[in-house]
Amino acid sequence: MKKLSLLACAASLAALPLSAQDTKKPFPAPAEIVAAAKAEEWMAIAPSDLMVMDLAPDTKGKSRRVVIQLMPEPFSQGWVGNIRKLAAARFWDGTSINRVQDNYVVQWGDATEKKPLPEELAAVPESGYVTQLTDLEMAAWQSQTEQIFSVRNAKLPEAERDDSPTPDQYAQFTGFLKGFPAGMDAVVIGSGIEMSAAPTHCYAMVGVGRNLSPDTGTGAELYTVIGHAPRHLDRNIALVGRVIEGMEHLSSLPRGTGALGFYESEAERTPIASVRIGNEAKDVAAFEYLSTDSTSFAAYADARANRRDPFFNVPAGGADICNIPVPVRRKAK
Repeated sequence: MKKLSLLACAASLAALPLSAQDTKKPFPAPAEIVAAAKAEEWMAIAPSDLMVMDLAPDTKGKSRRVVIQLMPEPFSQGWVGNIRKLAAARFWDGTSINRVQDNYVVQWGDATEKKPLPEELAAVPESGYVTQLTDLEMAAWQSQTEQIFSVRNAKLPEAERDDSPTPDQYAQFTGFLKGFPAGMDAVVIGSGIEMSAAPTHCYAMVGVGRNLSPDTGTGAELYTVIGHAPRHLDRNIALVGRVIEGMEHLSSLPRGTGALGFYESEAERTPIASVRIGNEAKDVAAFEYLSTDSTSFAAYADARANRRDPFFNVPAGGADICNIPVPVRRKAK
């Protein structure tokens, strides 16, 4: 079966009469919903919340920049604080990409494990993997969920409407907080409910390498997910951000031939020229993400779960949290 390319779609559309082109499609594609989102639904990412990693140029001399958005409060702030100190100390300058395991992770840091760490790094306890949500954060998640259900049910006959959350194998509930995906668990305490949340290991998420428990890692060793979401790592390792630009410079690297994908020689490693927090780096673009509390995001999330645009014949009826990547774009000048 031939795949329908975007260019082919554009060409066929141009050949249609104007009246046919003007026909409004009842179910827009996710990308169309994002493109139509209002300006006020986009949230600016502060440069101070970016981590900019410049790798050594590729074999053709082309620069390679990877931009990471650091995790906002209330998640993983002990490790994020360490990362800021490590970047300020220029710890990663001259280190390397040391591990590329197919369908799993790319990992970087000091391959020698002898480079001194900056002083006063926090020793973060394992309890930091999970965050107890405030009433305000719980209310925001509930409002977001209700908005997504409302969008979904508005398109269905009354007999088919359903407010049941999509089943998840790793948490009671899933959702988005401060623009990041999270798995959540609720516990009834007396007459109230307490809810905990942990970020999810989706593609391009960035985590902290560690040794065996009770070690939780300092943040000096970092990795990003390059394969099918390893959700079994949720609540077991700290997640500290996500790659928002330049992911191709990591996911396309040669796979390591050693155990767990580690490179076996220095020549195989990709050198890291520098790592800086965004407000200290040169020529950093401005970025923004589609607010996960917005009406457009609710419509986008529904469209990702139930593709009804022309290419699709059968709506899936749900989506894994990692199949709803939060849209991020460069901010227009």
